[in-house]
Amino acid sequence: MDLEQMNKGALVGIKVIEVCQNLAGPYCCTVLADMGADVIKVEPPGGDHSRSIGRHFAEGESYAFMTLNRNKRSIVLDLKSEAGKGVLEELVAGADTLVENVRPGAMERMGLGYEDLKKVKSDLIYATISGFGRTGPYADRGGYDLISQGFSSLLSFTGEPGRDPVKIPVPLCDLNAGMYSALSILSALLHRQRTGKGQWIDTSLTDAGLAYTVWQASQFFPSNQPPVPKGTAHEISAPYQSFRCADGRLIIGASSQSNWVRMCREIGREDLLEREEYANPESRGKNEKTLAHEIEKALMECPRDEWLERLNAVNVPCGPIHNMTEAFEHPQIQAREMAVEIDHPKAGRMQVLGLPPKMSETPISIRTPAPLLGQHTGEILHGLGKSDGEIRRLCESGAAI
Repeated sequence: MDLEQMNKGALVGIKVIEVCQNLAGPYCCTVLADMGADVIKVEPPGGDHSRSIGRHFAEGESYAFMTLNRNKRSIVLDLKSEAGKGVLEELVAGADTLVENVRPGAMERMGLGYEDLKKVKSDLIYATISGFGRTGPYADRGGYDLISQGFSSLLSFTGEPGRDPVKIPVPLCDLNAGMYSALSILSALLHRQRTGKGQWIDTSLTDAGLAYTVWQASQFFPSNQPPVPKGTAHEISAPYQSFRCADGRLIIGASSQSNWVRMCREIGREDLLEREEYANPESRGKNEKTLAHEIEKALMECPRDEWLERLNAVNVPCGPIHNMTEAFEHPQIQAREMAVEIDHPKAGRMQVLGLPPKMSETPISIRTPAPLLGQHTGEILHGLGKSDGEIRRLCESGAAI
């Protein structure tokens, strides 16, 4: 596989060693791989846990795993064995960064923590992702996305007022921790380029969830009042939520004064412009519940698509609530190439998610499907200069598969 010939991404020439399971770490490395990095996924003999999850499989291969792990190479190593640990150290010696999200302390117990591997490669960028971070009283605890959604307060203001908390279905804490880690790795690469120094990056799922509470925290800090569930309503702006109409719901974002005026005129509620309680963004935010009721009385007179056409015609921000079929079939989503087709050795022609950034000079690309378990073990070991006999002995001992 001539990676550089296949790849014009911005991170061509950057090598990443992934010692990760499930979502946060693999997602971080997928972002880097899509941008051109050579990601070597180091899996335990049983494989990444996500190879066995999901409702849909192709000849034993999980679509959940395949969607997440494209553009990577897989090697199976038993890191509890001295031989497997030695191979990882050899990989690190020729790499730029290592990403791990195994149970806190596990890498250190195997002699593969940052301080250990810094002796192998002094300028190594070592990224750790965990449930709570590696400092504080919970540093040794494991964690999952839903646990962090609760711990970070996110679940306390999801859902509808007066109802039970609702999980954010998208694993926000996992994904944001992965994205923050990827961003930090890129920053660390620039720092190393200037100074020659590597560093340790410590990211937690809980911190990553809390970091996204921008609007909620901006209101909590001055008032000390915890945010509460608001349904689809915005924390500080109104009208900015979903509204019922004659045959369903639509979303309107008319919180700015100009959008507010245009919306009121288009829905035939100019009278709202004269009411003091809706006179400006601040007062509309304070009276969002009664305001939503007044707006819905007008919207119930016509079907959704008619309102969307009329509101768009006068430049009032609005949109439908798509299901996933509608989203992926929409010409706008298709134009942005957010579903990409790729050939997998077992699943055949399949679709995976694209990536949002479109880069003119260093395009992000999906070049290879997710690897089969240990698919590239021999190739990677050959790349370390090992002979066929050495590779055979490693595999016979169970240190590599």
